Amino acid sequence: MPDSSAMRRLRTSLTTGNLWLHILSLLKRKRLYAYALQNEMQKHAGFSQGLIMNYLILYKLENEGLIASEFEGRRKYYSITPGGKAELAKAKKYLRALSAKL
Repeated sequence: MPDSSAMRRLRTSLTTGNLWLHILSLLKRKRLYAYALQNEMQKHAGFSQGLIMNYLILYKLENEGLIASEFEGRRKYYSITPGGKAELAKAKKYLRALSAKL
């Protein structure tokens, strides 16, 4: 049975609508460069966004101090900061609490 439009909206909002959660979760495991991040997202979460979208979110996360970057050769690697780990923990706690109320 196919998903209802309500279920599709929920899935979209929890995946592509909140990519920052998935990106922080992946970067908590290991530092990655943007192209590798896209591949890891597919393996980890079963979906991936375009590379441009990943760059936009990486840029925003870095500006907020949730991730840091450094060049190694020609590649720019991203890693989660202590602030990013704290924000990810808060987001997980919020989602658990919300889920418990449903």
